Amino acid sequence: MPRIASIPEYEQVERNGKMYFRTRIWDEDGKRKTLYGKSQKELHQKVQIAQKEVEERRFRKKNPTVEEYCQKWLAMQASHLRSTTLKMYEYNVRKHIIGPLGDMYLSDVTADDIKLALVPVSKMAEATYAKINMLYKSIFYSAQDSHLITYNPAAKIHARGGAPAKEREALTDEQVDLLLETIKGLPPYVFVMLGLYAGLRTEESLALKWDCVFLKRKNPYITVKRAWHREKNRPVITTRLKTESARRDIPIPECLAECLRQAKKESHSEYVISDRNGNPLSDSQFHRMWQYIKVRSTKERIIYKYINGKSVRKPFKPQKGERCRTDKNLYYCLDFTVTPHQLRHTYITNMINAGIDPKTVQYLAGHKNSQVTMDIYAKVKYNRPDELLKVVEDAFDGKEQDQ
Repeated sequence: MPRIASIPEYEQVERNGKMYFRTRIWDEDGKRKTLYGKSQKELHQKVQIAQKEVEERRFRKKNPTVEEYCQKWLAMQASHLRSTTLKMYEYNVRKHIIGPLGDMYLSDVTADDIKLALVPVSKMAEATYAKINMLYKSIFYSAQDSHLITYNPAAKIHARGGAPAKEREALTDEQVDLLLETIKGLPPYVFVMLGLYAGLRTEESLALKWDCVFLKRKNPYITVKRAWHREKNRPVITTRLKTESARRDIPIPECLAECLRQAKKESHSEYVISDRNGNPLSDSQFHRMWQYIKVRSTKERIIYKYINGKSVRKPFKPQKGERCRTDKNLYYCLDFTVTPHQLRHTYITNMINAGIDPKTVQYLAGHKNSQVTMDIYAKVKYNRPDELLKVVEDAFDGKEQDQ
């Protein structure tokens, strides 16, 4: 005959005038948990179920899935990341880490699993690939530090990958003149001037207040101490900058000083760039402001025409100097592409071409890492074969004379 497991003896207690059997067990965190039952058999069944759940939770605590640990890691980052950065992390972790690997136990993930998960990412921009690669390394290093895994499977995966980044090109003097002439008197004019002649980032320009613009000094300058970011399209102004190096004083040329003097006369806001109510721009308002530049471009775009009552998509390539058919005051003047960041890149390039040393350029640009400045510096300064020819010839002529 099969042996029947005996039911342990449990103590009896009175609760609300009724008698119950009671016992205590330890949970996965080492805390005591009390269980009650109307009979010893019922309580014994509860104990068996609870102990099984504790063992499962204890196992999951020591062996979490990738999704479980990613959620925990993101929660740990919330205390020291800006909300916009955290949202970007959450999106990339959810799509590129939890998506392909979320159901796997953390300890089961191999380098090959991560390489396969990165295959779709490798078709994206090089910068995007680098960010996601960094997230893989950070998450698995954190798990290793917590003794959940013995090694980081992402440690030796190369950080470089993805589609090659497009070379950033500064605007030429002719393009700058045409751009400013085209948008003179339009909403984006002050923003463009701040980018071209102070090198401000977009978030720095949109957060700039008049209390940081010193126009009455002998040498006018701008102080950068605030940053703009968006939360669900709403603008948020903070003193937490991208890096501590972004906090700087920037001397400004007279053309920008005069532009700001005129803007201040017409302003009814504490912000240099604001909406009609004097508030900082929302994300959608900024894009509408930039649209004044985009619609004046000769870049090919898609337009919609109604033919026989149906909306039909048609490619449209404006010609330079052509007048817009739906807005007689609008001409297609810009035969080159302009982006907000390109304004800042033009500023940095002009500083380098003016012979300013890299350390000063680094300060004016607010770069934390000198390598960023030096990469730009090298491309701008030394990508001139005609000018370098004499230097190279002199170097080899010296060697020939020595021989």
